Amino acid sequence: MSTIAPVPNEMLQATPADTRSRRGVPGLRGTGVVGHICATIILIAVLIAIFGAVIAPYPPNQLDISYAFVGAQGNHLLGFDGQGRDLLSRLLVGARSSLLGPLLVSTLAVVTGALLAVAAAWIGGWFDATLAMVFDVLFAFPAILLAVVAAAVYGPGLTSAVCALSIAYLPYVARVLRGAGLRERSQPYVEALEVQGLSATRICLRHLLPNVGSLVVAQGTILFGWAMVDLAAISFLGLGVQAPQADWGVMLADGKVGVLEGYPLEAVSAALCIVVVVTAVSLLGERLHEQAQDGS
Repeated sequence: MSTIAPVPNEMLQATPADTRSRRGVPGLRGTGVVGHICATIILIAVLIAIFGAVIAPYPPNQLDISYAFVGAQGNHLLGFDGQGRDLLSRLLVGARSSLLGPLLVSTLAVVTGALLAVAAAWIGGWFDATLAMVFDVLFAFPAILLAVVAAAVYGPGLTSAVCALSIAYLPYVARVLRGAGLRERSQPYVEALEVQGLSATRICLRHLLPNVGSLVVAQGTILFGWAMVDLAAISFLGLGVQAPQADWGVMLADGKVGVLEGYPLEAVSAALCIVVVVTAVSLLGERLHEQAQDGS
């Protein structure tokens, strides 16, 4: 018959508030100047995504073929694309879908992965082994390949691409957070909470998950950059956001004609927006991850 190891009196008297998250979610204070610059860039991109349709000087799909591949003039600060549409307006409006897709992918992958990882760390045994085998299978499929399969089955669009990428990124999140969950599972405060009679669900949701919150945030920021590049590539292939909707990936696909015509501004401007945002998110994610590792 198994017995529970004795627990110090001060731990038995601990309240949930005493044993709650000790590390929590990382802040920007420890990310340095680069982290603050990246956060500022991300904030500007988010504001553009929210208010881009309001501040766009012209309708993004307004056509005027006579101005095809015409450079900047008058109020058209970036000129026109191959169909005579205002480039600046399409960049501003396209920020919404270009950022919303990666946000949905990273949120779905991180939330699902965190819950499965904590459950695997807590339950262990056959549940942990089964999840490990499923994740090994998912590791064998590239994210874009799953998105292509999803588009073939359910049709092209942002929804199928987001679902496919969320599933593809899930094992990366779960593997990292499972290790952190196992470390937390072995901590003395978990045993103290069990002795107090708290349920496994309450311990995991109110104490174990908050204690790995720093890694959750770090993983989310890193996945956001991956998702943004992959979704742009999927839209470039014509399987994601569909033309004529304004989207940075769609603009890359439409702009390839302009590159051959000696007018690369559409493709270059969309690519530059993607590169700047992905770089900012990736650098911030790396610093948050380092901060989380130092605090673990």
